[in-house]
Amino acid sequence: MRVVVAEDLYLLRDGLVRLVEAYGHEVVATAATGPETLDALLRWRPDVAIVDVRMPPTQSDEGLRAALAARRELPGLPVLILSQHVDQLYARELLADRAGGIGYFLKESVFDADQFVDALARVAGGGTAMDPAVIAKLLSSGSSNRGLDRLTEREQEVLGLMAEGLSNQAIAQRLFLSDSAISKYTTSMFGKLGIVDDDNNNRRVLAVLTYLNKP
Repeated sequence: MRVVVAEDLYLLRDGLVRLVEAYGHEVVATAATGPETLDALLRWRPDVAIVDVRMPPTQSDEGLRAALAARRELPGLPVLILSQHVDQLYARELLADRAGGIGYFLKESVFDADQFVDALARVAGGGTAMDPAVIAKLLSSGSSNRGLDRLTEREQEVLGLMAEGLSNQAIAQRLFLSDSAISKYTTSMFGKLGIVDDDNNNRRVLAVLTYLNKP
């Protein structure tokens, strides 16, 4: 994969470059500010980008804004966002265009190299990859979303794993269930959430978006 790494802290940026290259991928560009990030994404059109949320010059959400701007120019450009803390709004904004190719990980999770690189590959393939810690945080906040309230406990469990970016087969292995059982759960879940089988929409992304929209 051709990767752009956007992170303002030199040590973390250098560590990410070394990690990506250690797994046989090519880092085509790095960036340390929001404007540099946008320029790199539009110029190199990478297979996937790793982008820190907070970057100069404002140290607010410059990285996120650069990623969103790049995806408006290059729909579906795969981006894995890194954040110091869980912020539900960031995750919702990333998924709002429903194009897939999005990940949201906490910086601390980068230390689990296999998990992180696996998530990077899922994002590059057009899927979603949410940090398990983010999912746990959202689950602990409780839900008053009427669509989610209609799901059984098992269906909510499946949806949480789907939000992490797991395939049906991987979810089946995690829950010690058959692939056909997971398929039935997801079909039921999509129906309850009102997500129709539409060629113009990624149903898994829509389901995750519904999951993240809970208060």
